[in-house]
Amino acid sequence: MRTVIAGGHGQIARRVEQLLAERGDEVAGLIRKPAQAGALLALGAEPVVCDLESSDVADVARHLEGADAVVFAAGAGPGSGADRKDTVDRAAAVLFADAAEQAGVRRMLVVSAMGTDSEPPPGTDAVFAGYLRAKAAADADIRSRSGLDTTILRPGRLTDDAGTGLVSLADSTGRSDVTRDDVAAVLVALLDAPGTAGLTLELVGGDTPVAEAVAAAADGRG
Repeated sequence: MRTVIAGGHGQIARRVEQLLAERGDEVAGLIRKPAQAGALLALGAEPVVCDLESSDVADVARHLEGADAVVFAAGAGPGSGADRKDTVDRAAAVLFADAAEQAGVRRMLVVSAMGTDSEPPPGTDAVFAGYLRAKAAADADIRSRSGLDTTILRPGRLTDDAGTGLVSLADSTGRSDVTRDDVAAVLVALLDAPGTAGLTLELVGGDTPVAEAVAAAADGRG
């Protein structure tokens, strides 16, 4: 299986790349800076320099040809303004979906965020509100595509604690923390669970083993 990950140098992406490489899959990560290539190579992933903010659909699609699945795990990141929330968290996600369709890749996972199903409440920081709106617009666009089998994952507050392998994964979980390790493990399990296509799932720490939680979601028991 070959998987291509947008935002390939991100904290969750690198964890996914390592897990996939360790089990013998082919995995490539799209990165913005050539200097990031060494980190991916050390994990067993193929680095592909491709800036989604300056590439067109054909450019990105070439990097996705031959993939069995793609994962959008890119983000503008801390310290970025509202404009970059739109160009990365919305526009780059839409571009990546366009490229997947053009390359003939149906399976897509999207790392999104909680709180995007409604307008940000009054008093929300303007940049964070822009982030939520950008994620909401990207999710809506990608979910509407009949040419993609997409699962959207919305983790809770991310931590760098060691993964537990125990999660809560459902349409609605309530807000809580989840480790980046566990998010990565769930993403890998979702790649193996085509029955979750079409679902938007929230993820927090819990008491259900990852494999069981993903199987329950695929069976409609999440």
